[in-house]
Amino acid sequence: MPTFISLFRGINVGGNHKIKMNDLKKLYYELGLEDVQTYIQSGNVVFKSADSNVTHIHQQIVASIAQTFGFRVEIIVRTSTELQDIIAKNPFQGQQDKATQWVTVMFLTATPAKAAQENLLKTYVGPEEIFFLDKEVYIYYTEGMGRSKLSNNFIEKKLKVGGTTRNWNTILQLQAMSLNP
Repeated sequence: MPTFISLFRGINVGGNHKIKMNDLKKLYYELGLEDVQTYIQSGNVVFKSADSNVTHIHQQIVASIAQTFGFRVEIIVRTSTELQDIIAKNPFQGQQDKATQWVTVMFLTATPAKAAQENLLKTYVGPEEIFFLDKEVYIYYTEGMGRSKLSNNFIEKKLKVGGTTRNWNTILQLQAMSLNP
């Protein structure tokens, strides 16, 4: 049975769109998903499903969240195999001058157009390093994410696709959970 990871955007942040992780876990089980595990309050869920159709799983979760909690949120779903590939292709790996605490991956809802990618790289002149790989954006925040002007909203507007960002340590934790449910 395949393992999946769902990543929520914008829940439990600033008091908005509150969902308790126990309630989220219960909802996943009610959808027939198995071995459900949550990780931190920002909405990271590792689970198994007999259904291997990522689009169908995504639609079920989004609809169920809206029906149960009364609001819609952006959710990105990746397979554990995709997550392993994302980790393996990290362009900052093996670079001694790149501290892992400053590495993030923005998981996108779709692959952004090449012109949008080029526009982002031309218009943003901060110190961060940005790499695109299909539906992910790898970012090295040289001075930390909190001080950066390169926000999720800015990236989404430039790329014209939605997404959610996770730091490298969270990504590695989700991978470990997906390998050992």
